[in-house]
Amino acid sequence: MTALMTSISSVAEIVLVIALGFYLRNSGRLDDSFKGNISFLIMNIALPLSIFVSVLENLTRSKLVGLSSGLIYVAISFALGYLIAWLLVKILKIRKGRRGTFINMFVNANTIFIGLPLNLALFGKISLPYFLVYYVANTVSTWAIGVFFISNDDPTKDGNSEKQKFNWRKLLPAPLLGFLIALVWLLLELPLPKFIDSTFSMVGGIVTPMSLIYIGIVLADAGLKSIHFDRDTVMALVGRFIIAPAVMIGLVLMFKSSGHPIPNLESSTLIIQSAAPGLAVLPILVGQSHGDVEYATNVVTTSTVLFVIVVPILMEIVNII
Repeated sequence: MTALMTSISSVAEIVLVIALGFYLRNSGRLDDSFKGNISFLIMNIALPLSIFVSVLENLTRSKLVGLSSGLIYVAISFALGYLIAWLLVKILKIRKGRRGTFINMFVNANTIFIGLPLNLALFGKISLPYFLVYYVANTVSTWAIGVFFISNDDPTKDGNSEKQKFNWRKLLPAPLLGFLIALVWLLLELPLPKFIDSTFSMVGGIVTPMSLIYIGIVLADAGLKSIHFDRDTVMALVGRFIIAPAVMIGLVLMFKSSGHPIPNLESSTLIIQSAAPGLAVLPILVGQSHGDVEYATNVVTTSTVLFVIVVPILMEIVNII
């Protein structure tokens, strides 16, 4: 019952903020320029600062070394997730503009904004080091790999136009740059003035509500009828809630049978995180690459709502393992 109530509470908050964005857009309070401005603010300013502060607050040099072995399990699961998603894109013939979203739904999750509070509520602060393993891998995967699947899925560019010039700026998007700077800062043990830390935390704190409001705006533009379960949506949800955790569970059982058991708390944390909803900023990323924003919004919203059902089921599976 605790898992159920925690998941219901977490999802309810998110849905309410999305509803706020939906209402403000429909009432004419938010115009078209705001939609573009909020995207720029989140991706280039607030999110990099949020990641920077989160790394410094949740990681230490000793934790990085001690948890390095756990990254192997997560890295393997991510690699398999990308492979399975890529193969399904080919088999199902997912159309251009949706492929980046589809692949990201299989691999990258909303760990820091939904996964973290849920994990603390389910397993307590003692599980934080194991959560950080998944968080680090998820962050690198999202901003070093996931964004490239989205940018390369731009339907406004044909195969020949991609051969023009390589944009080196895309190699280091602002969120990943914030993460890398934070790691260097952490390894060098550089001091961070209190007022800088507070300022970064304040600005970074707008990422979640603003991203959810953006989803509400997109929903308002598309209409509630945009929330539906077509084939591409259902398969993306299958990837997020069935295939991703199944891969992680399979790896846990494989390592246990091979004489390299994973601590129960670590395996429980990794399994729960592997099924967290899709990234709240996914519609923004897709919008910047002229992809199918309505589809991205649909899968993020539906995965967030359905997460309330998935968590209790996974907790039962975790207890059996």
